[in-house]
Amino acid sequence: MHSPRSTYVPAAGHELHVTEWGDPARPALVMWHGLARTGRDFDEAAAALSDEYFVLCPDTLGRGLSSWSRPGGGDYSYKTFGDTALAMLKHYGINRLRWVGTSMGGLIGVTLAAGALKDRISHLVVNDIGPDIPAEGSGRIASYVGNPPVYDTVAELEAWLRENYAPFGANTDAFWRRMADTSMRRTDSGKVTVHYDPAIVTQFTLHKGDLDVWDKYDAVTARSLLLRGAASDVLPAAVAEEMTRRGPKPRLVTFPDCGHAPTLASEAEIALLREFLAQ
Repeated sequence: MHSPRSTYVPAAGHELHVTEWGDPARPALVMWHGLARTGRDFDEAAAALSDEYFVLCPDTLGRGLSSWSRPGGGDYSYKTFGDTALAMLKHYGINRLRWVGTSMGGLIGVTLAAGALKDRISHLVVNDIGPDIPAEGSGRIASYVGNPPVYDTVAELEAWLRENYAPFGANTDAFWRRMADTSMRRTDSGKVTVHYDPAIVTQFTLHKGDLDVWDKYDAVTARSLLLRGAASDVLPAAVAEEMTRRGPKPRLVTFPDCGHAPTLASEAEIALLREFLAQ
């Protein structure tokens, strides 16, 4: 099992932090996280899959250790995220790749697989997101993303993460501790808060069109796999079923004991990814 390497990549006028796993000579696998998360969410899967792939787990602009948007949050768009992804691939000299995207990362993958990377993404995994998102789900996410908590201790932040991300389902104590370690930053006053720019919530105001991508989804031709948490309020069962009939017509796998979104950290989830990516 390989250890992660931390890298900073110039990308479309920004600095993109990327966690690398494995041998750069192996086939490339990009794993892109959800709205308010970081690339370190994929540690379990990336570590396991690095025996076969060169795995890249970037922090999206405004999250983790990547740079933030210019004032106003205008850079928090799928156009800019796509530009940074293209710059990252150019930096590593990657032509063909596989893509695993959770939530926002899934829609970024759909957008690129239908456009700039249409002939380069061979396998696409879309984890618990659809071409349109119910108001209930987007509203729940926007409510906490736009109002980040501030605590005295990291232990308090971890407790908040466990409660707020309970839809992730059952995960190990080590998972939650790493989530706290990689999700926190100190404020100027020394308090503890989450490691993202609160302006990322402008995704729901300035760039609403990014969240309605049926036209792009229908243009995807990559071999695709759709994952869903059975209790998801972001990907309703009816939308998931429609996705299996349109565009790339993916296989749908539903995980019974979670909502939005499966963490892809368990042995069973990793085995599913490994099987699909090898096809």
